[in-house]
Order: sequence, then structure tokens, then C-alpha cells
Amino acid sequence: MKCKPQAMTAVAGLLASMLTACGQVTGDDAPAVVVGTTDTFAVSKASPAPFDPAAAYDVSSWNVMRNAFQTLLRMPRSGTRPVRDAAESCGFTDARNEQYRCTLRKGLTFSNGHKLDARDVEYSISRILGIRFANGPASLLSGISKVEATSDREIVFQLRKPDATFPYKIATPAASIVDQESYPKDGFLKGFKTVGSGPYTLEVDADAGKTVFTRNADYKGGLRIHSEKVELRSFRDSAAMEKALRAGDIDLMNRTISPKQIERLESAPEDNIDLVQQPGQEIRYLVFNTDDATAGRLAVRKAMAKVIDRESLVRDVYERTADPLYSLVPSGVPGHRNSFFNKYGESGIESARRTLRTAGLIPPVEVELAFTTDHYGSVTSKEFKQLKKQLEDTGLFAVEMKGLPWDTYRTDALKGKYQVYGYGWFPDFPDADNYIAPFFEKNNFLNTPYISSEIRNQVIPQTRQKTDRVRTEAGFARAQDIVADEVPVLPLWQGKQFIAARDDITGAEWALNSSSVLQLWELGRSTES
Repeated sequence: MKCKPQAMTAVAGLLASMLTACGQVTGDDAPAVVVGTTDTFAVSKASPAPFDPAAAYDVSSWNVMRNAFQTLLRMPRSGTRPVRDAAESCGFTDARNEQYRCTLRKGLTFSNGHKLDARDVEYSISRILGIRFANGPASLLSGISKVEATSDREIVFQLRKPDATFPYKIATPAASIVDQESYPKDGFLKGFKTVGSGPYTLEVDADAGKTVFTRNADYKGGLRIHSEKVELRSFRDSAAMEKALRAGDIDLMNRTISPKQIERLESAPEDNIDLVQQPGQEIRYLVFNTDDATAGRLAVRKAMAKVIDRESLVRDVYERTADPLYSLVPSGVPGHRNSFFNKYGESGIESARRTLRTAGLIPPVEVELAFTTDHYGSVTSKEFKQLKKQLEDTGLFAVEMKGLPWDTYRTDALKGKYQVYGYGWFPDFPDADNYIAPFFEKNNFLNTPYISSEIRNQVIPQTRQKTDRVRTEAGFARAQDIVADEVPVLPLWQGKQFIAARDDITGAEWALNSSSVLQLWELGRSTES
């Protein structure tokens, strides 16, 4: 086993060239690259259409959709600025960043043979905004006031307010282009069927836990596809997935590799398995229901911020496969500021006790910690046991834990049924805006009752006017300081990205983008082991 840290762009490009020189197994007879995952896909009330762009807003579904659908723009192999996919060209047509125009590539078709034109783009965007599914990604595109196909190949977006981040938003699977003859205007294409124009077509066998991607011969875009077929295979847990990798039944595993497995793969090298490590921008945090009689007390939230020990959390639970996080905007994203550390430092128990007493609260304060049992990996339960222990060891809190399956958890969290609950966030795009706006703008992802008028009405609109994103750092620093002052959420840790792959698999270094979404087209099989 060899551990490969993510290389700098120039070095990574050289590595990619070397791998290409070694040769790849290609053609219709080439065996599928098999990718293991602990994600499962099922149709339910909370998830009626797992791969419908109007309904799906989680990293597991986007892992599938990113490979089956096209968007006008996409994130590049390296770098942070969107590049062209279904579009031949895109750009703002005014100085205020309020009107955005794209021209489609010629000859685009859907996987069912239907022609793809600008009217399909208009339909796709209007549809998601019209349906506005509570668990879906409509909020990402809510800044659009009008979308219009002005010809077969021209599409124009009129924005409600200036938004320099708009190109990033239409590069996400939320803006996937669907066939208007296949997708109902007011409902979902239920089940697992997809009709897209992306690099792969899709076939799902939910009973067998298999999702098979077959190269789309009609794909017209900027991607180079390295494998004719990729199979995504679901496992009941990470242990079963690792066993399959070591046995050669799968070629690669990503979601979710446990800290113990990473440690084992690093400390017990195997010549035929490579561990690829990359910087990550996934974050985990606690959310407070500020309408709740207990969690709504600022003193309770501040006291928890003063005593939760992130260092021991990432050391004892995540075994240093994550880093402590002191802001919603993670390290590595321009605009990051350690606001929670700056405000609370290592305040400790006595400072938290004074905070509670000043507010008239007599310890131990009873709180409920809720978490999902089946969405972020098996370590989540251990993490919340550690949080419970940390809080109760202070003598300031009495904690009741509640673990629930994701379908129930996500729906009930939106309804405000929990006091304090855990969430993860995988960025839609690599900009500080995407760690602030989804949490605090109107119709936000959390459906939180907390409102910061300054963040919502000043910071977000002002930073979106700036095309030069470096000039947004002061605004986002202010937003992070407000969050630390009022603690509607409490950041915990920032993850690193890992992929374990058999050594004949190429492209693993490029298989995850900055949002932790799998780019299956990058994977191939070398002719040399």
C-alpha cells in the first residue's frame, strides 16, 4: 500500500501523463471499474426520486447525478473556476452581474435520443423553482427572477440581485438539464430512471445494490471519459466494503472509509492498494433550534461553545483524519476566519458556569442531542457519545441522545423537532458564500428560525456583487464573527478526503472534486500492475 497525498497541479499533471503512458484497458470488452460505497438508494416519502434534480440534495445522490446529467458549466479537474460543459460559452452581459447568457454546444442530445436545446434548459430551471421541494436544492437557484430561451441555443438568466457566484451555482447538479418530454412539470420522475446528456447512462438494480454507468456515446462536452463502464456497489458497512476491496471484488472505495480503516491502510502497507489523501472541505457542526425553550437561550449555546473540545474529538473519534473547525468557513477556502477560537479560546468549565449562572440557569441544564444513524458513517454514533461525555463531565449539562435514520431525521429537523442536532455540509462550490448563504439566507437549507439581518441583508448581497472574490474576505469575516457571537450553529470539525484503490486503477487522484462528489469518468484501468 502506498499513501499518495494530493499533489500540486503541475506535479499531478505529470503523474497523469505518466499513467496515460503506462496504458489503459479500454474498449467494450474492458471490465467495469467497481466502486464500493456504503450509500444506499431507496424511494421513500422523504426521498421520492433519488436522482431527480428537483428532489435530490445530498452528496450520495449527486455522486450519481454528476455522472449522468450535464450542466451548462462544471467544476474543472483542478482549480476553482467553472468551465464549459453543455455550454459553448457563458458570461455576464452587464457590469452589475445581474444578467447571464449562455450559448449551447451544437448537436446535444439526451440519452433517449431527443434533441437537447435551450428550451430544455429553461424548462429544467423553471421546473425546479416551481416544484421547490423542501428537501431539494431549489434554494441554490432562488436568485433567478427569469430564465428564457431566446433561440435554440441561447439561454438568458435574469437575476434578482447581482450575484458573482451564479456561474458556480449552474455548475452544480441542481442545474442539471432534463428532457422536458420525460420529466413532469409539477412532479418528479419517480424511482431511479434518469434521462440526461452526461458522460454516462444509468441503470439501477436497487435490490442487488448496484448502479451501473455505461459510457454515453452521444455525450458532447469537455470531459475525457477513461472507462467504458463503472459500477457503484453498495455495502451494508465499511468493514464489508474493505473486505471486498482486499479480495479484489471491488476496485476502489470512498464513502465511507472509517478512521480505523485509514489508520490500518497507512500502518499496514499492501503493495496492491493505494490510499489517496486530499484536502477536504466537508464540515460537521451542531445546529441549535433557537425557538426551543432551552436551545433558544444564548447562554446555553455559548456555554456549549466554551466546553466542547474539538481537539479531543478529532483525536479520539476521528483519529486525526479530520481537523478542528472554529468557523463555518473551513480552512483552505478564501475568507476563512477562526472566529470561535478568537472569541472563546479555551474558556473552559468555569467560564461556561458563569455564563449559565448570569442567565439565571442552574446546572445541570437538560439538553437533547440528535444525530442520524445511517448517513454520515458508522463513526457518527461514537462522535455523539463523545460529545455527550464532554458536556456531562463538566457537571453543567445532562444530555439525552437520540439517533434516527436519515429519512426521518432530515424531515423532522426541517420541522424543528430537535433541540440540538448534528449535520454535515459538503459544499456545492468552493466559495465562502456557500458556507454562509445556505445557512442564513431566506428559505435556507436548515429552515432555521434564526435570522441575522446583517448577514442576510448586507453581507450576502454585498459580497455577491464582487467578481474578484478576494475582495469578499472582510464581509465573510464579519459574518463568521456574528455566528460566533450568537451561536446558531457550532462548528466541530473539517474532514480530509480519502480514496482507497487497487493499484491498477488510474485517475483516483482526480476522482473527487472540491465538493467531495465522485467524478467517475476519471477512473480507468492500467495495463500494468
